[in-house]
Amino acid sequence: MSALMQTYARLPVTFSHGEGVYLYDTDGRRYLDAIAGIAVNGLGHAHPAVTAAICAQANKLVHTSNLYRIEAQEQLGETLTRIAGMDNCFFGNSGAEANEAAIKIARLYGHQRKIDKPAIVVLEGAFHGRTLATLSATGNRKIQAGFEPLVTGFIRAPRNDIHALRQIAAHNPGVVAVLVEPIQGESGVHPLTAEYLQAVREICDEHEWLLMLDEVQTGNGRTGSYFAYQGMDLVPDVVTTAKGLGNGLPIGACLARGAAAQVFGGGQHGSTYGGNPLVCATALAVVKTIVEDKLCANATAMGDVIRERLLCDDAVAASIAEIRGRGLMLGIQLKTECADLAQRALEAGLLINVTAGNTVRLLPALIIEQQEAEAIADSLAQLIRETA
Repeated sequence: MSALMQTYARLPVTFSHGEGVYLYDTDGRRYLDAIAGIAVNGLGHAHPAVTAAICAQANKLVHTSNLYRIEAQEQLGETLTRIAGMDNCFFGNSGAEANEAAIKIARLYGHQRKIDKPAIVVLEGAFHGRTLATLSATGNRKIQAGFEPLVTGFIRAPRNDIHALRQIAAHNPGVVAVLVEPIQGESGVHPLTAEYLQAVREICDEHEWLLMLDEVQTGNGRTGSYFAYQGMDLVPDVVTTAKGLGNGLPIGACLARGAAAQVFGGGQHGSTYGGNPLVCATALAVVKTIVEDKLCANATAMGDVIRERLLCDDAVAASIAEIRGRGLMLGIQLKTECADLAQRALEAGLLINVTAGNTVRLLPALIIEQQEAEAIADSLAQLIRETA
C-alpha cells in the first residue's frame, strides 16, 4: 500500500532523467514529452541555463524569507512588470496562490470602495486552482463536490457571451472584478475571442471593475506572445502566472497596475517561501532564455506544424471535430471519447494529456524543433487512426 494519498490516477511509469523534449524511464526507455509537466517545462528538461542558475544560486543562498530584501526577487519583479506592462508584483509558490492574491486584491479593492460584499465574475468551464477560494471560482462541479461550503462572492457567466456579462453588470451592483483565462485549459482548451476580451475590458472600464487575467498556463511564451493578452490589443489590471515561469521550480506571480497595484498594504498578504533567492534566480534565467531565444515565435511556428500535419491526413482529419488553441497550447477534440488515449500513447513512447473526455491536450516545450513537432503529430495521428 502506497504511503501517498491517492489524489492522482498516475500512469504506470517512473522517469529517471530527461534531456530537452525527451524523458527516460527507469528501464531506459525514451519518451517524446508533449505535455511538458502540464505546461511547466517550457525550456524542456535539464536545460543548461536552468541547471546553471539553480546550481549557482544553491551554492550561495536558497532562502532568507521576505523579512529582508532579495536581490533576485527585485530583478525578476522589474523584468516581469516591464514585459507585462504592469506596475508591481507579488510572488507566491503556485498558480493557485497567484490567483488567491488576485482574489484578495479584488475584495480589498471593493471594500476600499465601500462595497460590503464584493463579487467577482468568473466563467463556466474555468479552472483557477484547488485552494478553497480558487476551487470556488472554478467552473467544474466535479472537482468542487464534497468541499462545500464553498467560498461565496463569485458570479458565473458563459464564456464568450458579452450579453450575459452586460446583464450581470445591470443587476449586480456589488461586482468589482472579472477573472478569466484567455484560454481555458482544463475544460478542453477553449480560447476566449479577442473581441470578447476587448468588450470585457470596456465593461470593466465603464463600471470601474478590475480585469484580472489568469495566465498561469497561457503565460511565459506558451501561446506565441509572452502573455496571451499581448496578442489581443488589451491590457488587464491584474495578471497571474506560474507554471512555465520556473521551469519546474515552484513559483507564481500576481502582477498589477494602476489602482489594483495600490491595494495591498503592509501585512495584508504574504508568503514564507514566495520569491526566495533560488526560485527567482532560476525564473530570471527562464525569462531571459524565452526572450533571447525568441521562443514565443517558435511556439507559434511549431504549433502550426503540429496542426497542419494532423489535418493533412484525411483519415485523421475525419476523426477530429476541432483543433483549438494558440501556439503550443493545443486541444485536439476527437469525435469519439478517448479517455484511454494517454495510456496508449505512453505505450507508444508519447506523453500527452486527455481532458474533457474527448480532447487531447498538447503542451510541448517551447524549445521544440520541427522534426520533433512532426514526430508528435505523426505518433498522435497513428493513435487516432487506431481509435477510429
